Amino acid sequence: MPARAFRAGGLPSGAMALCLAVLLSGCTGSGQDAPMGSSAGTGNSAGMGSAAGRGTGSAVPAAAPKILKRLDLQLTIPWAAVFLPNGTAIISERDSALLKAVKDGRATTLGQVPGVSPGGEGGLLGLALSPGFATDSYLYMYYTSSQDNRIARVKLTEAPGGSLTFDDPQVIFTGIPKASTHNGGRIRFGPDGFLYVGTGDSQRREQPQDPDALGGKILRITPDGQPAPGNPFGNVVYSLGHRNVQGLAWDSGGRLWASEFGPDVDDELNLIVPGGNYGWPEVTGAPHRTGYLDAKVVWPSTADSSPSGLEIAGSTAYLGALRGQRLWTVALSGEDAGPPVAYFTGEYGRIRDVIRTPDGGFWLLTNNQNPDFVLVLAPSG
Repeated sequence: MPARAFRAGGLPSGAMALCLAVLLSGCTGSGQDAPMGSSAGTGNSAGMGSAAGRGTGSAVPAAAPKILKRLDLQLTIPWAAVFLPNGTAIISERDSALLKAVKDGRATTLGQVPGVSPGGEGGLLGLALSPGFATDSYLYMYYTSSQDNRIARVKLTEAPGGSLTFDDPQVIFTGIPKASTHNGGRIRFGPDGFLYVGTGDSQRREQPQDPDALGGKILRITPDGQPAPGNPFGNVVYSLGHRNVQGLAWDSGGRLWASEFGPDVDDELNLIVPGGNYGWPEVTGAPHRTGYLDAKVVWPSTADSSPSGLEIAGSTAYLGALRGQRLWTVALSGEDAGPPVAYFTGEYGRIRDVIRTPDGGFWLLTNNQNPDFVLVLAPSG
């Protein structure tokens, strides 16, 4: 099956000013930030030293998460992880382009993914396991090449001794615009069996509002990289008006939620609907502007959040915070979200991803700890 290619838009004349703004804001995932405080792992919905995040509802929060252990795996900027049916975890490292396997608390290197061109926030990013992994053995990955951001898949093969290898990547989707920042990168198969893809605006502010462009979108494609049937614009676009989508997860009712970087204000947790316009770059947060959908949770200061990986268990959303250096939890009730509550503020540095483990617990991937590690959380109540 050939890759499906799209033409990316050019860099607008105001990009230089935007790049400077980006470097000064909390929207990027690559820099190192001083801890925002040293509070213990008790709930703190007010954030450290700035305004609290705002939710739209009054759902009941889950019990406080509990750390079971720390896995010192000597990782370098891990970006995503998935669990195989046998319990082995596969982790992507952004800058090294390495895939690593973790089993019984030990990490081994599977190999370097060819064709990855790291730089800035780009590199080897999101991972997703095929819904039919038991028969097709496919691992999907989102990565930055020398030309664009793209999606490929590899077959994982287990040797008689238990070691894993992967074959050459098969590129299934190309043309997602790249830049030093705002590359998006999160991918996940939905309950419908289609692959959802979070992209960034790649510093091209004209793309998020253009339903024919790939930047600043959530895409929905088939496992072979074609537009999924029923998409609202008749192409691969599922929702638009995004700045830099970083997390995708579904609640128990099948509703899709997404975490997203704001500029220097208004990080967001959004409830995604087909064809929904989430406002960027015209609006951010929840301004109640006709024609745009409000975020369900808004963090007025990106210093408190810069939300990255997202997981949902029961009626609670769990979000890793990069600049905010904490774990946020948000109670969900149908289409409503309660105020966010913070844990582990400033204790473990930047948290890139939150992954549900086979036993119902969670992994938290840290970033820029030199080396990085995994925090293992107990199953949610």
